[in-house]
Amino acid sequence: MLTLKRLDIQDAHALIAGARAKAQEIGVPMCIAVTDESGNLIAFERMDGGNITSIGLAIDKSFTAAGVQKGTDVLGEVNQPGMPAHGISSTLGGRMVTVAGGLPVFADGVVVGGIGISSGSPAQDLQVAQAAVAAFSNDKMLEE
Repeated sequence: MLTLKRLDIQDAHALIAGARAKAQEIGVPMCIAVTDESGNLIAFERMDGGNITSIGLAIDKSFTAAGVQKGTDVLGEVNQPGMPAHGISSTLGGRMVTVAGGLPVFADGVVVGGIGISSGSPAQDLQVAQAAVAAFSNDKMLEE
């Protein structure tokens, strides 16, 4: 038997709140997705003005980050021609996203989920995802 650590709905809301705060600060309405450690959607928010085409991207960024346990920006680096993971974005029905904005979420050194952000530039999406993870980590440290 395995015992798994997994984000719960309160954790997902904390991640979304952290992302929303950063998105508001930089003035870019985002689509924000939070998945569990298996890449299954827990919560989603499309801020007013978030791009319709970014809904699926945010969810798939979170799915990818949780599944590969790395940021989608890192996966993007190894998905270039001649690199070891070139073409990976065409796998799993195209769900593997290699554009910045997806990050795994860790607790006690274990991946417990993922967050995916989309609607801004790749750099803005990554910045918002990083802020969400930092806010979540700070909340968890305060609880201990």
